Amino acid sequence: MQWTKQNEQTVYENRWFSVNLADVELPDGRHLDHFLIRLRPVAVATVVNRANEVLLLWRHRFITDSWGWELAAGVVEDGEDIAGAAARELEEETGWRPGPLRHLMSVEPSNGLTDAVHHIYWSDHGEYVGHPVDDFESDRREWVPLKVVPDLVARGEVPAANMVAALMLLHHLRLAEG
Repeated sequence: MQWTKQNEQTVYENRWFSVNLADVELPDGRHLDHFLIRLRPVAVATVVNRANEVLLLWRHRFITDSWGWELAAGVVEDGEDIAGAAARELEEETGWRPGPLRHLMSVEPSNGLTDAVHHIYWSDHGEYVGHPVDDFESDRREWVPLKVVPDLVARGEVPAANMVAALMLLHHLRLAEG
């Protein structure tokens, strides 16, 4: 069953997102109003070192009033390359400059409400270049053993679904084959 968007109008917008209202026709011919949020692409990055430790941020999210482990992430600026944005965000938020980035996955974290796509990258090495410029975004930055990732997820210490997916895939790629 495919829903068909008949029209869409912007209710509110700023430089980061817009809130739109769409007239959607259902397969049986009924119509409904559906709000949606249009967002800029998000670039995410981390480093996994030789010891199979992943660079994570411990941060608070005021919206959900929750603490948890995350990867460095941020919006892609106009004209910016996605991988370049991922590298920039990692350096700004952790103080680590990644080596060549590899695309890990792209996910749609809430495709029933938003068109957001999170593009997740990783590198197998990085260089510490100094204290993070955006240190206000996290309480701390740590190298966490990949082997503990499933336990962190099970305890709810990685609350964001996109971060869970990325960390579990990295866990599989780096530890399941070894």
